[in-house]
Amino acid sequence: MTGKRTTGSQAGRHAYEGLDRAIHEKARLGIMTCLLTHKDDLTFGDIKELCALTDGNLSRHLKVLEDEKLVEVEKGYEGKKPKTLCRLSKEGRKRFLDYLEELGNVVKDASVEKVLREEGSKKSGNSSWAPA
Repeated sequence: MTGKRTTGSQAGRHAYEGLDRAIHEKARLGIMTCLLTHKDDLTFGDIKELCALTDGNLSRHLKVLEDEKLVEVEKGYEGKKPKTLCRLSKEGRKRFLDYLEELGNVVKDASVEKVLREEGSKKSGNSSWAPA
């Protein structure tokens, strides 16, 4: 396979070290977004509905986020009914905003690469082929 070698300045360009594994999983990304975009604490039921998760799935993902100190979970009762409230921790908010910035870099890089690929394709006259 032939191709351009990366220069020293390009090495690791697409490593995206800022994509936090604790957040990057689809359900946890939804939970974190949910908590970031709501001013007040959310109940377990609110998050379950907004993220379309089952009780067990949500519990498991909240536990991961709590262990990572990204969210704070407060369990209590409202009358005799159990009530669980969730919120982003201060660290969780910072880490999530950093994660979103890095994700923006991914989108930007992908867009730039697509434009460059399309420009190269037009110049070579082969507009039907694009690498996967």
